[in-house]
Amino acid sequence: MEAKVSWAKDLTFIGYSGSGHAVVFDADRDSNKAPTPMEMLLMSAGACSSVDVVGILQKARQQIIGCEVELAAERAETVPKVFTRLHLHFVVTGTALSEKQVERAVNLSAEKYCSVSIMLSQSVKVTHSFSIKEAE
Repeated sequence: MEAKVSWAKDLTFIGYSGSGHAVVFDADRDSNKAPTPMEMLLMSAGACSSVDVVGILQKARQQIIGCEVELAAERAETVPKVFTRLHLHFVVTGTALSEKQVERAVNLSAEKYCSVSIMLSQSVKVTHSFSIKEAE
């Protein structure tokens, strides 16, 4: 895997993935033009885990129509302001979803499949929870 990050101006940078996609980063909270690198990392953990949860539930033939993950992170007070805690709460929406299947999907993501959160768990306390919403 390869990528490149180029300085655009001020504290704004553009990341280019090896697969040909671009994303903007902005470390200046006053201009707030784009997410910070730490916000991107946080969202990456959510995206990675969500892919797993949705895929596992679909393979289990659950009638899933929505999945959101609410992320909360705590950071160290001093530099480097690394994440010290990360919590992922999945809100899974569907029809007659099995609580056992949703729990299984979240646990498999947390323990086996999500590269991002598993990598972060080597130095950050990562926790997971879920709730189920019945589709209307």
